[in-house]
Amino acid sequence: MPLASRIFLRLALVHLVAGSILGAWLLAAKGGWPPMPPGWFRAAHVEMLLAGWLLNLIMGTAYWILPRHATGPARGRAGPVVFALVALNAGVVAAGCGVSLVGGRALEALAAAAFALHAWSRVRPSSRPAPRAP
Repeated sequence: MPLASRIFLRLALVHLVAGSILGAWLLAAKGGWPPMPPGWFRAAHVEMLLAGWLLNLIMGTAYWILPRHATGPARGRAGPVVFALVALNAGVVAAGCGVSLVGGRALEALAAAAFALHAWSRVRPSSRPAPRAP
């Protein structure tokens, strides 16, 4: 498994655990204990689970599993993937912690676009013939 995929997947697990802990705290606080957390916890909880966990998991798995190129670097240039990794997680932090909702979402959108452009050439038909119907 390539290094970028391992980092994507480990960050996905970090977001899953942190987002679940925030969600558990929010749910318990509705019952009166512990004290109600700050209002931005809900936004961070949603951002970590929807963008942080899910998109990191998808991008990490796609980078690893999509077909390799026959010539040149097997998975293509790493620059757009590294940009997507950094931009996605910076966007999750910025939008989730209330630093900049618009800036965070813009970073997440740029990360998705960079990753999609990188992966576009790796999405191709199989080189094996399709099985014939009986």
